[in-house]
Amino acid sequence: MNKNKKIEVKGISITIFQANDDDYISLTDIAKSKDGDSRAADIIKNWIRNRGTIEFIGTWEQLHNPDFKVVVFDHFRMNAGLTSFVLSPGRWVEATNAIGIVVKSGRYGGTYAHKDIAFEFCSAISPIFKLFLIKEFQRLKDEEQKQLGWDIKRNLTKINYHIHTNAIKENLIPKHLTKKQISFVYASEADILNMALFGKTAKQWRKENPGETGNIRDFANVSQLICLANLENINAVFINDGLTQSERLQKLNQIAISQMKILLEYNNKLLNSRNDKK
Repeated sequence: MNKNKKIEVKGISITIFQANDDDYISLTDIAKSKDGDSRAADIIKNWIRNRGTIEFIGTWEQLHNPDFKVVVFDHFRMNAGLTSFVLSPGRWVEATNAIGIVVKSGRYGGTYAHKDIAFEFCSAISPIFKLFLIKEFQRLKDEEQKQLGWDIKRNLTKINYHIHTNAIKENLIPKHLTKKQISFVYASEADILNMALFGKTAKQWRKENPGETGNIRDFANVSQLICLANLENINAVFINDGLTQSERLQKLNQIAISQMKILLEYNNKLLNSRNDKK
């Protein structure tokens, strides 16, 4: 359960808490709008023992609660209206295994109900008060959505920042290949590109990462994939120009270093720009 929240409705403080992503509104607080603190419990008891109320909350439970005890519900419904029939929120919950109504003790004690049921209760207490309650409740939900949007943006900014800093820590800018690496003959053109950008062949990567599925390119970030696409086009030009494999690899490695520096610099400026707007 999340932290309790309060809304002000025509001078009455209404407590709301959330459980399983559903909002529960204090019936006790709503009842205070009718006769103050002194009779709130009696007002709720009189409402819940009404046949119409039992049919409403019983139907709600059947729609939302697979563990609801329908036999007990039918018993309550048949006895509703009799002068001897007495029902409290606590007895209803305990006997039927209901989830739409919650009885809490402690600092924020009282009777709470799912918003669907709370609005129905409010209709019986005061239709006018219900309109103001719905208005303030919706205002609260709108504010929560705005806050959620802000939190998402803030967290994304943090994530982007860590991605960027980690990218630098992990040396995403390719290293200059050694003369031995450049002179080595590689089996495929794909591995020439892998060497130019990642400094290793697909086979070498698999040997270093035996527990990973996929290949070296599956673990590349967006900047590396952009650079890789550019290298493929450039390599095709070099092949048409008749450059040897070692010549192409050396040039592609130099281009990869240059392009990754530009891409990382651009990402850094973009991140700073977004932070400035916050």
